[in-house]
Amino acid sequence: MRVSGDNSRLERLDARAARRWAMATRAAFAVHRAEIDDLNVFPVPDRDTGTNLYLTLDSALEAAREALPGSDPGAEPTLAGDAAALARATLLAARGNSGVILSQLVRGLSEVIAEATTTGGAGTHGIDGPTLALAVRRASDRAYSSVTRPVEGTILSVAAAAASAAELAVARGTDLYAVAHASLAAARVALAGTTAQLSALARAGVVDAGGMGYVLVLEALERVIAGELATDPRPELGARLHPVELRVAAHTDHDGGGRGGGGQPEPGGPAYEVMYLLSDSADEAVARLRVRLDALGDSVLVVGGEDLWNVHVHVDDVGAAIEAGIEAGRPHRVVVTHFGDQQRARTTPSARGAAAVVACAAGEGLAEVFRTAGALVVFSGPGLRASAGQLLEAIRSAGSGCVLVLPNDADTELAAEAAASAAGDLGLEVHVVRSRSAVQGIAALAVFEPTAGGQDNLLAMSGAAAATRHGAVTVATKEALTGAGWCHPGDVLGLVGGEVVAIGKDLAVVGADVVGRLLAGGGELVTVINGADGGPELSAAVAASAREGRRDVEVSIIEGGQAAYPLLLGVE
Repeated sequence: MRVSGDNSRLERLDARAARRWAMATRAAFAVHRAEIDDLNVFPVPDRDTGTNLYLTLDSALEAAREALPGSDPGAEPTLAGDAAALARATLLAARGNSGVILSQLVRGLSEVIAEATTTGGAGTHGIDGPTLALAVRRASDRAYSSVTRPVEGTILSVAAAAASAAELAVARGTDLYAVAHASLAAARVALAGTTAQLSALARAGVVDAGGMGYVLVLEALERVIAGELATDPRPELGARLHPVELRVAAHTDHDGGGRGGGGQPEPGGPAYEVMYLLSDSADEAVARLRVRLDALGDSVLVVGGEDLWNVHVHVDDVGAAIEAGIEAGRPHRVVVTHFGDQQRARTTPSARGAAAVVACAAGEGLAEVFRTAGALVVFSGPGLRASAGQLLEAIRSAGSGCVLVLPNDADTELAAEAAASAAGDLGLEVHVVRSRSAVQGIAALAVFEPTAGGQDNLLAMSGAAAATRHGAVTVATKEALTGAGWCHPGDVLGLVGGEVVAIGKDLAVVGADVVGRLLAGGGELVTVINGADGGPELSAAVAASAREGRRDVEVSIIEGGQAAYPLLLGVE
């Protein structure tokens, strides 16, 4: 519907306009994904926030196409039906932490549209300015609720600022374009402000990449409401942020992630894992429950919606965790596991057979290692990380009622958790082992016992992964200030635990340096994984350096075939 005084601007956002918005957003992600990926402050070549955002939305739109009401050219689309189908598809298509956060933003929008439809405020006529403000606020709230410890200076800050501005715009009037414009303007200011909110961003003088992605979403919305074509040329990112000259940080560890959501116990942490389903609970009560559980313990995960929530927490006080659930609603299917009881009998394997493992691999050689060990493999590497839907499909195809998932990458953990939550709704027992590198995944899989119960495997595999120090060698893609000093394109970088600790010119020399640092704290087994850009001579040289002066050290060499990292290194 057009504004009477302006034939180009929409008065309401209907289903067809919303589809143009989604397509315009996908186009923006496609145009700028490489720009966001390339302009990251960290000089290693696997930061792919822009690519994850694009692939998440692109895959979701394709998956939702057949399910969308009105997909028949002769039928009239409905806004609520479109939004609901896209929300589910986006969750399953989510790649990386940024993709998971994006899925929660879409979910929030969908919920408000559905509610407005039931009261006659949306559907055939579309949503107006006040409803758009409600939707943007709900999107922000859902994004915040997806993590246990929200981090400011991320996409979360940008979404919150956009929501507040939209609400203020409604207080001055109900014009749809005014609400969208105010929301976008505030998001741009908030994006610039992320630099000062996180010390890591401040040191580098950059903004958050996930936040930039949300600005693109709001830009596409404003353009559609203004009547602009999705193919209109747009200025570069830097020009849109003028006069502040900013670079985009593909800061995957700050896409809104925080402590929580994990299924694995931390060494020295709480003694019990408590899980239950929660019904008959309002959103406000669930919010209070999440705060209460976070105060009681860690690894908090409260996901779901409407009248069913999946609750998970590690605590010392089991009674308090269950009591908190009773105060919030009706807990059922309560499961309590004692981590520390090493003498208890093995839990009974699922009736559907022995436990299974789903492992992510970034190269064919690594995939073969995991397959040989009995795992079901999902390819996931820089630029093409596994989606929650792909992981869910693998979990279901494993043919077991109990599945352990090895993400083997920090930026795949949230997608793995989303897949585990969806699998739980199907009655499957799924645990995500916190493996943040391939070497940790290999160590975890080495102690996997198919005939053991899920909790026993989780404890053993998590312990093996945590006991494996990991490093890597790669080549810098740009000039940047690292923890080891300035690097330039082409420099060889040595990393330990994801942080740059050495800069040099020779892969073997830097690799030996990294191995030495990993062995400084002791160790018996060194794992050297050759990448696509490595070779036998490189791994042999690094292996020789590991053995030098250390008679008791055993070295294992694997041809991994992974991109971006000529060497992945681990010490157990």
